Amino acid sequence: MRRFGQTIRLKPEGAEEYVRLHAQTWPGVLAKIKECNIKNYSIFKKDNLLFAYFEYIGNDFIKDMDLMAQDAETQRWWAVVKPLMDPIETRSLGEFWADMEEIFHLD
Repeated sequence: MRRFGQTIRLKPEGAEEYVRLHAQTWPGVLAKIKECNIKNYSIFKKDNLLFAYFEYIGNDFIKDMDLMAQDAETQRWWAVVKPLMDPIETRSLGEFWADMEEIFHLD
């Protein structure tokens, strides 16, 4: 199992809509997340900063993320939520949500 922490900002004008949408996340999107070996997925909000945490339990992260990206319902979901977000400048090339370095963990 691999843990991920990611961060991104919300555009101020999109924050309420983002929260509203995630209160009723589309069932097909949730099913695809699980199918792609992601569990324990949470998104936290402070002001307009988001922090996501999830655990990847599969064997091929790149393959599973490609599978998710090819899903038509997930693509429609992203078309709705991505314009509400503002990626941070220090993210790595190719990232939308910026991956964070895990510096501490306690089970």
